[in-house]
Amino acid sequence: MDLPRVSLFPLLDATEPLRKRAPIVDENGKALWDFMVIIPNLRKRPQIRIQQTMEDIHRILSHFGDDVVFAELNLALNLLWVSIRPIAGIRFEITEALRTSIPDARLVSHI
Repeated sequence: MDLPRVSLFPLLDATEPLRKRAPIVDENGKALWDFMVIIPNLRKRPQIRIQQTMEDIHRILSHFGDDVVFAELNLALNLLWVSIRPIAGIRFEITEALRTSIPDARLVSHI
């Protein structure tokens, strides 16, 4: 099974619901973990600032390598969805790394 790679393009109108795009299991059938990060007012910022934030997100998530299976930034909702391999504490490591570059990023939900 080919898992989706990190996608950080701003989504203004997704054609399929996220539940159909985001993987729920890895290539071995093991359940993945998900969490959401909200970045308040991101869509209202100048385009150059949005682009810089997207580059920061990509750089940070890339640091975690294959542990991050899927990521999607929904600019309309100011919401970053991340699917990860089940590794204790990784969602908090990722969130703290994001907050280092994007101080107003907030973990809003994790499953």
